[in-house]
Amino acid sequence: MTKETMDPSRLGRRATIGGIATSAALGRGARAGAISVPWSAGSERPTLIVPPDAADCHHHIYDHHFPADPTATLHPGDATVPEYRLLQRRLGTNRHVVVQPSTYGTDNRCMLAALAAFGPTSRGVAVVHPDISREELSRMNAAGVRGIRFNLVQKGATSLEMVAPLSRRIAEFGWHVQIHMLGPDIVNAADLFKSLPTPVIFDHFARIPQPEGINSPAFASVRALLDNGQTWVKLSGAYQDSRIGGPTYADIGPLARAYIKAAPERMVYGSDWPHPTEKLKPDDAILLDLLADWAPDEATRHRILVENPATFYGFS
Repeated sequence: MTKETMDPSRLGRRATIGGIATSAALGRGARAGAISVPWSAGSERPTLIVPPDAADCHHHIYDHHFPADPTATLHPGDATVPEYRLLQRRLGTNRHVVVQPSTYGTDNRCMLAALAAFGPTSRGVAVVHPDISREELSRMNAAGVRGIRFNLVQKGATSLEMVAPLSRRIAEFGWHVQIHMLGPDIVNAADLFKSLPTPVIFDHFARIPQPEGINSPAFASVRALLDNGQTWVKLSGAYQDSRIGGPTYADIGPLARAYIKAAPERMVYGSDWPHPTEKLKPDDAILLDLLADWAPDEATRHRILVENPATFYGFS
């Protein structure tokens, strides 16, 4: 894969993303200066001006110096710490969460090296095996890790059977369990997630299928889990299940708004850079601008971008 930054059409961007067009001129003037970022289309900055300490709660780092897991199905090119810092400059975010990708299985060295390079504004999510020692968990905790991920879509290093025992292992550290799972499969595992001693956060809108969206049994299941107070959702990867596609991802809007209405105190935003599942890279500025449509209220966006990440990931 080459570091192409193919730019989808931006025609009608300001007219089609609700809640943004009216402030486009003001926002563009305040954020002048294009920044090209590898693995991201376009170079314009977002119209939405994020508050100080805004957090991107889902991105990955790739480095060919670290070997891929033999079971991995995704093999993106390098997406480095300096390149991600360019994305931060473009979007205006400061805090961020480095998520261990499926490419490296349970070898967390690339993610931990990234945390060391980024410093105190970063947190990490690891992928671990049930036989991991308490000492290793403690070292990861000191390095900034705050959760463990189970990628049950790009399957390989983790399985559903590992969730409960590992959840018990990490509970003493105050960590959470992060789940990437297709929505219909969440329905069948809902009782498991309700029983865990740790918070649970679902990747990418909990992968609710379209066009059913908020009318699907999967959304009803996740919506019920939200009521338990221990379940969170990442507003990330709008392209994963959209049938309409960019730049508006209009079919994801009702889903995003329904989640935010149900539990604004347990929503976080994520870029999903470098978008490893996508051959045609999306425009990260457009993706961030969608948040203004999903959460028109400034106080709610502040909660999603600053307060909720501070609580969930322990940003001081």
